[in-house]
Amino acid sequence: MHIDLHAHSRVSDGTSTPTELMVEAAAAGLDVVALTDHDSTAGWDEAAEAVPGTRVALLRGAEISCTAGGISVHLLAYLHDPDHAGLTAELERSRISRDGRARAMVELLAEDYDLSWDDVVAQAGSGATLGRPHIADALVAAGVVPDRTAAFASILAPSSRYYVRYHAPDAVDAVRLVREAGGVPVFAHPRASARGRVVADTVVQQMADAGLAGLEVAHRDHTDDQREQLRRLAGDLGLFVTGSSDYHGVGKPNRLGEETTDREVLETIEEQGRLAVVRP
Repeated sequence: MHIDLHAHSRVSDGTSTPTELMVEAAAAGLDVVALTDHDSTAGWDEAAEAVPGTRVALLRGAEISCTAGGISVHLLAYLHDPDHAGLTAELERSRISRDGRARAMVELLAEDYDLSWDDVVAQAGSGATLGRPHIADALVAAGVVPDRTAAFASILAPSSRYYVRYHAPDAVDAVRLVREAGGVPVFAHPRASARGRVVADTVVQQMADAGLAGLEVAHRDHTDDQREQLRRLAGDLGLFVTGSSDYHGVGKPNRLGEETTDREVLETIEEQGRLAVVRP
């Protein structure tokens, strides 16, 4: 089976609708794809409706933005209850904070560039939580930078004067919330040092103690040495390992199915999760 457990739609910062994502997953030869939009489950129903036509099974998930000692952490949550009060409230708080942060960044950027909030909104899908990727797309459309990668490496980098922080839950607390919601928490790209600082093994240990289930090891932002180190760490902590594309559509070079997850791991996730995989 070809299983990709990390992909985004226009509900967050991808460029495809949930339906289009499922069609693209079929074209890429996937048997299973996970829809993991940032802090949102709004695309689940549309993606599920596309399962019979595409013959691609859907693993419902979300990517939760967290923090650990001031370091950004992304936590993948799989098969959780989308109506769980505690987790829903935390995600809503993050979405509201992220929207305010995006507006503040656009205001700063507008002092030096011909950029407006409407320009950013035009780059996002209906109901999407606007963030840096959409600002980056607006900057590309305005000819300020050539692509998203360049925008994130310069104008939108954390060291930039245009960067504004936003609310994110503590990573250990987020793991507990996902478990309380019946979900399966997996640490996304934990050694992606090119994105910024990464957490120490002691933080991963704390997350594991709180219920972390796995580590996303096979990811394009990990070197071979980092992958080997993560496999050892996962073994020491009793965690499973996954592989994923972190697909965003045309905005990034990541391709569906470029990294995959073993079938046995998918079975473990489904055994632990409250929901089931949506199958054709």
